[in-house]
Amino acid sequence: MEVVLSKTFRQFFDYYQEIWKTCNFDGMKALISKDYQAREITKNVCDDFGYEESLKGWREGFSFVQHNHGQWDLFEIGVIPLGKDEYMGILAASIVIGGKSLQNANLFFETFTYQDEEWKRVRSYIETGIPAEQLKEYRVNR
Repeated sequence: MEVVLSKTFRQFFDYYQEIWKTCNFDGMKALISKDYQAREITKNVCDDFGYEESLKGWREGFSFVQHNHGQWDLFEIGVIPLGKDEYMGILAASIVIGGKSLQNANLFFETFTYQDEEWKRVRSYIETGIPAEQLKEYRVNR
């Protein structure tokens, strides 16, 4: 079954990934809903957090990448329509420093909704510490 993405969502999701890759903190902040909710799993420990903690995480992550002259390696696994004006984007993210990829990646299940004439990230589920190479094998409806 072929999934047809909303043209505006496809453009937005490409823009979202560009904001991420360029460590644009203000750009990322503008794309996150104030009602944002997330769950992150690290070494089998679950952490639930919201908007403010998310901003802190992006600031720290972008700072780390910039300070180490690194770059983000994003791999789009797929996009799933969840309903009218709601999509889930699935991304694997790792960091490259000095031409070498870090061994582990994080897997992001990001939910976006169209609200007040713009797309916003409203929910995330994140699995951390996954071997990066095993994630490159998977694709959903691409």
